Amino acid sequence: MKAVVCRSPGELVLEDRPAPGTPPSGWALVAVSHVGICGTDYHIFEGKHPFLAYPRIMGHEVSGTVIEAGEGVDLSVGEPVIINPYLACGKCIACRQGKPNCCVRIEVLGVHRDGAMCERILVPAQNLYPANGLSLADAAAVEFLAIGAHAVRRSLAQPGARTLVIGAGPIGLGTALFARIAGLDVTLLDMSAERLGFAANELGFATLDGSQASATDLVREATGGEGFDVVFDATGNTQSVQSAFAHVAHGGTLVLVSVVKDDIVFSDPEFHKREMTLIGSRNALRADFDHVAASIRDGAVPLAKLITHRTTLGETPRDLARWAHEKSGLIKAVIEVGS
Repeated sequence: MKAVVCRSPGELVLEDRPAPGTPPSGWALVAVSHVGICGTDYHIFEGKHPFLAYPRIMGHEVSGTVIEAGEGVDLSVGEPVIINPYLACGKCIACRQGKPNCCVRIEVLGVHRDGAMCERILVPAQNLYPANGLSLADAAAVEFLAIGAHAVRRSLAQPGARTLVIGAGPIGLGTALFARIAGLDVTLLDMSAERLGFAANELGFATLDGSQASATDLVREATGGEGFDVVFDATGNTQSVQSAFAHVAHGGTLVLVSVVKDDIVFSDPEFHKREMTLIGSRNALRADFDHVAASIRDGAVPLAKLITHRTTLGETPRDLARWAHEKSGLIKAVIEVGS
C-alpha cells in the first residue's frame, strides 16, 4: 500500500509499505478515506515532538470504511466509520474509571504507533464508531472537534457563563464552537488579526486582539474588571497559560486544553482568593465523538468554513511541508486518501 512516512524531521516521503494482514480477534481492517492534518503532525514533521520515534506514519484524524472484520467484531464490511485514535490498555486505573482518554499506557495512532496517512490500517473495533449518515469527509473532522467538546464538558460550565477561549487555531475554534453550542457566552482572544477576523466574520464570535493591547487590559475592559467565568487556553504557549490564571473571575474555572512541556508557575494567593477551579483536559471520550457527530448532522458546525485546504495522499509530502510554514488562510487541511 502507499503510505506517507516522516523518516526524520523535515523528511516526508511517499513509500510503498506492506499492507496490514488479516485483522485479529477484536480488530478490523479499515480502508482509509480522509485524514485531517493536525498541529501535532506539523510538529512531528518539524522535529518538535518530544516523545516520538522516527520513522513514523502520521495521521490520527481519520474516517474510513471497514473492509474486513476480525472474530467477535460487530461491524459490517463496507460500513463507514470514525476512528478514535486513542488506543487504551483497558486495565489501568484510568481505564477502570471509564477514562481511556488518559490511559496510563495510551498509544495514539500517528504518534506512539503508525497512523493513517496510508491506504489501510488495523484498528481495535472498540475504537471504530459508525458514521451514521455523516459523509466520510465530515467524519474525519470529528476527532479534532471532540477535543474542544470534551474540554467544554469537563468545565461543567452553565449556560450563559461568560467564557474566554484563548487561541483561535483549530482546537480553539472547536472549543469556542462547542462552548457556544452549550449555551456559553463566548469571546476569543488571539494575537493573529487574520484568525480573529475569521472567527468574527465567518463564525460570528466576539474577539479580543492581543496584538493591539495587553490581554490583561483587554479582559478587564471586556468584563468590567471581573474576569471571565470560564477560561479555556488552547494556545500551547507557556506564557499564555500562566497569564490565563489572571483572566478568571472569582469563583471561576480555568481549563487547560493544550499542553506545554514547561512547568507552569502561578501565584497561589491569587489562585486561592478566587477559589478557582483548575481543570486539565486530554483527548476525548466516546460521548464527545457522538456529540460532535450529532452536532455536524444537525448543521450546528460550519465544517465547510473550517476545512480550508485539501490534498491527496500523493501530494501530501509537498503540501504538508509547505503548510507547516505558510499558515495564511489555513484553518484545517484534509487529505483525501480513498474515493
